[in-house]
Amino acid sequence: MNVLQEAVNLRDKNSLGIDASARYFTRARSTDDLRHAIAWADAQNLETLILGGGSNLVFAGDFSGLVVQVGITGRCWQEINSDSAVLELGAGEPWHDCVLYAAKAGYRGFENLALIPGTVGAAPVQNIGAYGTELSDTMVDLTALDRTTGKVIRLTNEQCRFSYRDSLFKHEPGRYIIIRVRFRLSRTRDLQLQYHDLKDYFSDQDTSQLTPSDVAQAVMAVRRRKLPDPDQLPNVGSFFKNPVIPGTEWRSLKERHPDLAGYPAEDSAKVAAAWLIDQCGWKGYRNDRVGVHNRQALVLVNHSDGSGQDVLNLASRIREDVQSRFGVRLEIEPGVVGGATTGL
Repeated sequence: MNVLQEAVNLRDKNSLGIDASARYFTRARSTDDLRHAIAWADAQNLETLILGGGSNLVFAGDFSGLVVQVGITGRCWQEINSDSAVLELGAGEPWHDCVLYAAKAGYRGFENLALIPGTVGAAPVQNIGAYGTELSDTMVDLTALDRTTGKVIRLTNEQCRFSYRDSLFKHEPGRYIIIRVRFRLSRTRDLQLQYHDLKDYFSDQDTSQLTPSDVAQAVMAVRRRKLPDPDQLPNVGSFFKNPVIPGTEWRSLKERHPDLAGYPAEDSAKVAAAWLIDQCGWKGYRNDRVGVHNRQALVLVNHSDGSGQDVLNLASRIREDVQSRFGVRLEIEPGVVGGATTGL
């Protein structure tokens, strides 16, 4: 096992900047490191927490077990042909850097996911998505350590059971530790420019000549305009999922609230959580420690040494308001570690 540290402050290891402590901490730079760390924790009867970039976690308290930060790196092109290639990435690679790396090489599929914080290994758990693209659109398979058997296995896209901000890994938490992920990217697939922010950005340009790097730069510009930089204002990005409701409920809400923002399908609709929160007057709210970003109601921010419980208490108040006014239940996106999580 790599170096084992005791009583490690995790403030610089989570993008909300929450002051929490791990009883033990280690960084796994290889599969062997990972095996040894897990075996040690099991022998000590300690709970383990697998950590990527810490960009989708709320520490509601200290962690009394072993935190293992996955630092397995590596980028490798495989199965290259005239149109496509498979890119294999280590779980510890920074996601955004890999997006730019693939786009610069001329491959399409990642570019709409630029500037999403975190690591490659954490991305499938959430099935990260933005601007009409999800990770599951390009992922081929992944390699993971199955803690129930101790074996390193491969899971296909289908076996990961991806859906909107969901995956197998959320339904069987702690079982699989992702080591590597493979993606099939293309030189010729259509660029995804349907979202209005990207349409507006390219409104005066000939989109037929755009490169994946052009789209990645546009996504970065749009995100920077709307979202705070976690290094400047601690946050985890979107704190709430866009709720998916039945079509009948959507039509009823739309009749009562004609300006309701969402994306209707045949028998359901994805409602814009930011619109719901904004209508309840929360955008721009702040107390002494935490608040809601003044340009994006989905983003909760840690203004001044707020605790994880401060953030969760604010999230609960917002959820109650939205439920009371619209009858829609919001679900939070980040995972919660330690402390009381009832009702979230």
